[in-house]
Amino acid sequence: MVIPKAVFVTVCLSVFAFIPAARAKEACVDCHKDVTAGIVADWKISAHAKHDVSCSACHGSAHNGLDTVDKVLIPTAETCGGCHKEKLEQFKKGKHAVAWKVMKAMPTLHWQPMALIDGMKGCGGCHKIGLKSSDEVKQLRAQGSGFGVASCDSCHTRHTFSEDEARQPQACATCHMGFDHPQWEMYSTSKHGVRYLLKQNKVLPETAAAPSCQTCHVQGGNHENRAAWGFLAVRLPFPDDEQWKGDRTVILQALGVLDREGKPTARLDTVKETALCRLSQDEWLAARRTMIAACRQCHSAAFTASELSKGDAMIREADRQMAEAIRTVAGLYKDGLIKKPHAYMQAFPDLLAFHDAPTPIETKLFLMFMEYRMRAFQGAFHMNPDYAFWYGWSSLRQALTEIKALDEQMRRK
Repeated sequence: MVIPKAVFVTVCLSVFAFIPAARAKEACVDCHKDVTAGIVADWKISAHAKHDVSCSACHGSAHNGLDTVDKVLIPTAETCGGCHKEKLEQFKKGKHAVAWKVMKAMPTLHWQPMALIDGMKGCGGCHKIGLKSSDEVKQLRAQGSGFGVASCDSCHTRHTFSEDEARQPQACATCHMGFDHPQWEMYSTSKHGVRYLLKQNKVLPETAAAPSCQTCHVQGGNHENRAAWGFLAVRLPFPDDEQWKGDRTVILQALGVLDREGKPTARLDTVKETALCRLSQDEWLAARRTMIAACRQCHSAAFTASELSKGDAMIREADRQMAEAIRTVAGLYKDGLIKKPHAYMQAFPDLLAFHDAPTPIETKLFLMFMEYRMRAFQGAFHMNPDYAFWYGWSSLRQALTEIKALDEQMRRK
C-alpha cells in the first residue's frame, strides 16, 4: 500500500516529540527532506552541519509537528550573534544595520503597496538586511513573511550560510544595482571588477591584484561597512568654499534637515539615527582612513589621495547643479506656480518624499538627486568613467536643462 505523502509527513512530524534529543537533528532532516528538500540539501553542505549545529539551535524545539508550525522560531541577527558575537557587534555599527529603519523613515513609504515593502517584493527585499524590533518581527510574521528578519542571511544565504559566498562580489549584486544603488554595475565594469572576474575565471592567477567589494567595504571581515560620505553624500561641518557651503545648505534644506533659516529641524534626529549623513569631521575622517587603508594595499599614498580627492570634487560639482535645480523648483512654490504639497515642511521641495512627486518638474528633481547625482560621485569613487560621466554628470546637466525649460514654460503660461 502506498501511503500518501501528506499522511507520511504528518505521522513523521507527530512522533518528533518522542525522539530523544540526540536524534532531534535526524528527525528534522527525515521530515523536511520531503517538505523542504532544498533547505535540507543546503544545510547538509553548510559549516553548521559539519560542526553539528542542528536545526533547533536556530529554530528552537517547540515545533515538532504540523500543529506546532506556528511555534518555529525564525532567526534574527541576535540569534546568529549567539555564536558570532563579534560579527554582530560590528554589523550593528554599520550602515546595513539601519537599512530597515532608513526605509521606514521615508515620508511617503506608507503610500506604497505592502507587497513592495513588508512583502519583500520591492524596497523591503533589500532593506530587510536592517535590524528590526521585536514588534516589527511579530508584525512581519503576522503578515505571512516567512523570511526577512534575520539580516545575516542577506549575504550568507540560507541554509548554507556560506562564508565563501559572502566574500564574492556577486553576493552584493542583488541589492547594489540599478537606479540609486548601481554600485554593482560600476564595480563590475571597472578595471577592478573586470580583473576580479578574470581571477574567478582563472584567466588571471590568484596572486593578481584585483579587489572585490569586500576588499574595500568589509576589510578583514569587519562587518561594520561604513563609507566616508554616507549614502546621501552630505556632511557637516560646512566646507570653507563659500559656494559649496551655500549649495550644501540648500540640499540639506531640501532634505528637511535644515529649515529656511538654516537651523536644524526635528528630521535631523532621524538622519542621525539612520546614519545617512556624516555629522562631524572626525566621523568622516575615520571612515576615510579606513578606505585609504584599502587603497594602499595596491596603490601608492599619492595616487590614493589624488583619486579620492577627485571623488570629493565630483560631489562638489554635482552639488552645484543640484542646488540650482532645487532653487528653481522652490521659486515655483514661492510664486504659487506649483502648489506645495501639505506634507512638505517648508518652502523647499522634499527630496525624501519625491517617490510620489506630483508634477513632472518635481519628478525630474527627484531623479537628479537619487539617480544622476549619486551616479556622478559614486562612479568616480568606483573608478568607472562611463558611470561618472554619461549616467551621472551628463544626465545631471541634461536634467537641470529640462527643469529650467519647464520653469520657463510654466512662467510663460
